[in-house]
Amino acid sequence: MSTPFPFTAVVGQDDLRLALLLNAVSPAVGGVLVRGEKGTAKSTAVRALSALVPEVDVVAGCRFSCAPASPDPACPDGPHEVGPGTTRPARMVELPVGASEDRLVGALDIERALAEGVKAFEPGLLADAHRGILYVDEVNLLHDHLVDLLLDAAAMGASYVEREGVSVRHAARFLLVGTMNPEEGELRPQLLDRFGLTVEVAASREPDQRVEVVRRRLAYDDDPEGFAARWADEEAAVRARIVAARALLPSVRLGDGALRQIAATCAAFEVDGMRADIVMARTATALAAWDGRTEVLAEDVRQAALLALPHRRRRNPFDAPGLDEDKLDETLEQFGGRGDGEDDDPDPDGPGGGGRPPQDGPDGDSPGDDSPAGEVPAQGEPSEEGRAPGSRGGSEQSPVRAAEPFRTKVLSVPGLGEGAAGRRSRARTEHGRTTGSRRPQGALTKLHLAATIQAAAPHQRARGRSGRGLVVRRDDLRQATREGREGNLVLFVVDASGSMAARQRMSAVKGAVLSLLLDAYQRRDKVGLVTFRGAAAEVALPPTSSVDAAAARLESLPTGGRTPLAAGLLKAHDVLRVERLRDAARRPLIVVVTDGRATGGPEPVALAGRAARLFAAGSVASVVVDCEAGAVRLGLAGQLAVELGGTAVTLQELRADSIAGLVRDVQGDNRRAA
Repeated sequence: MSTPFPFTAVVGQDDLRLALLLNAVSPAVGGVLVRGEKGTAKSTAVRALSALVPEVDVVAGCRFSCAPASPDPACPDGPHEVGPGTTRPARMVELPVGASEDRLVGALDIERALAEGVKAFEPGLLADAHRGILYVDEVNLLHDHLVDLLLDAAAMGASYVEREGVSVRHAARFLLVGTMNPEEGELRPQLLDRFGLTVEVAASREPDQRVEVVRRRLAYDDDPEGFAARWADEEAAVRARIVAARALLPSVRLGDGALRQIAATCAAFEVDGMRADIVMARTATALAAWDGRTEVLAEDVRQAALLALPHRRRRNPFDAPGLDEDKLDETLEQFGGRGDGEDDDPDPDGPGGGGRPPQDGPDGDSPGDDSPAGEVPAQGEPSEEGRAPGSRGGSEQSPVRAAEPFRTKVLSVPGLGEGAAGRRSRARTEHGRTTGSRRPQGALTKLHLAATIQAAAPHQRARGRSGRGLVVRRDDLRQATREGREGNLVLFVVDASGSMAARQRMSAVKGAVLSLLLDAYQRRDKVGLVTFRGAAAEVALPPTSSVDAAAARLESLPTGGRTPLAAGLLKAHDVLRVERLRDAARRPLIVVVTDGRATGGPEPVALAGRAARLFAAGSVASVVVDCEAGAVRLGLAGQLAVELGGTAVTLQELRADSIAGLVRDVQGDNRRAA
């Protein structure tokens, strides 16, 4: 087993380390979600935490980690007698993003259950993580059906495995820790709310701190055991402090003053539900215990708010997580100024130095970069460096804000796909309504009971059946085939040329695209953004699950210059070609937002038509959003839609009920083309 990087050797990242330590002190806080750019020690810090968590007492031989003092009466390995038990380290269990349902919750032997009536159960990762840590790297990429199982287990503290009426239940209480890069997409709101605390991390911009990061990493890579030995004393000190804080925790008093501050803060920031209040109370209590105090102070409430509220304030995927600290301070001052403790200025030399985890070495303060992790830099600002190739400085317009987004109906790709699970187009999936059966390929996951009985019935006499039970063999088992919904790749091709530069029109265009982006977020799509203006096209955003990144790029999009429509279509075609190599099962939908004009170069209209026919030849579903304005309409966007083999709609038709007709047109045009 490899030697983990020491927790106390992590440079900087004070909020991350504090949040993890508070959960080690009080697992009831509810876990941590770590958001941040790649290469910021997210996974390193989480994996290092397991060495600091106190050992647990378990019933000897129990696969479900029952506590010997109070064993689970419904444990599948029970019943257990109350006794001394054995001691082992707390487990850190990692859930792979691509794990199967059986790997997470466990597998039930259906063959033995049907033939012998025996509940032969193989525990999964939830059983392994009971009374320990369940870590999900890239948690935002976790499949929906696994998210549902995690939500159920976290809510009930137990896992239920059911296969055709045969069920097994076991306790599953764990500390949930997830890491994610926001550029790859956001979490479902239900799962996001299940994390007690959230932390934003970013790499330091201080040269001295970056030097120390490299120095320690190289030293660890050269000699992991020797490096860990040099930090053994610091690790032991933090471990002892966690044990002391756990022992002190029941004695910490959360008075009415602190509770009023917590309730007022949650109300002021308009968080949904009551979970935020409870998490803040538990976090403030853990902070006091970590500092060796039995009174909760205003500083504890403030720190708890900074950790527990930012991810609960998001109203849509385009809202950046965060908290207005001035408003927080005003609320705390208005409702008491401080908690029930008498000391407003804790001893800076006391335990923890005000809640921060101990850190030796030349780490200094937290990184000086205040930009939130995952923030997308503005693209195409009206400067010499930001102008598109070939655009004229005088004709470029500064970016305009998008109009208010509106609700849309689904744009679906025709046919039956086999892509990643989502909520847009029809597809063969592991979850959904049952449409038939087949022989299992590998492990059986979803039994088709009727088909299994039908396959076994003709062989009962030959198999010597004498009793009432059905004699079932492995060859009789049938896997259920199911139909559900998939997510698609929605690629936006947006005209940002001078012909689109009217501010009111561009605002409406951005509002329409923003509405479709919001719909893509809800339907678990990948999105991409290609823009064209001046003399060329560019990929403003490669295909990604992060629709908020696409919204940020769209917001900063300027206009001006000529209209290289063909270049935009060819660039989109290249994007699709590359994406097919990466994810061949995900089907695309092209949304071209333009007035249909094409200027610049020889025969621009004919060249655009040839580029459009490439999509028609590949049977790519497409929609043209016609942005032409004025009394005289040339109908160029409609002609482009014909070349693409898709359909055209105006901005006014892109709302609500009009979209339903659009879907029918898209599907009908594709059927006629086939």
